[in-house]
Amino acid sequence: MNALRELNQLLSPVLPVETGVFSKKAPETYAVLTPLVDIDDLFGDNRPDYEVQEVRISLYTKHNYLSLKNRVVKLLYGADFYITEKRYIEHEDDTGYYHYAIDVAKHYETEV
Repeated sequence: MNALRELNQLLSPVLPVETGVFSKKAPETYAVLTPLVDIDDLFGDNRPDYEVQEVRISLYTKHNYLSLKNRVVKLLYGADFYITEKRYIEHEDDTGYYHYAIDVAKHYETEV
């Protein structure tokens, strides 16, 4: 398992999700996942046993973003994700979307 796959499975029942960019016609509410970094954080004998995968979840909605944010945060905590930052980005006047970002991290066993 990896963070992108797990986040897709976790969030797709709640809202449309894509990685990198939303390629279809954007609905009223959707999410875009952006990989941030993979860190070999915990290791011994010069061989990592775990890596920390960090992903930014960009939430876009034309409605109140607070209820969406709270639903997503609850799902993330329930799936043992560590939230490193929650940040209101902006209201995009040209599209009408509120943009809110949630950065998450999770440890995974190294697959190498």
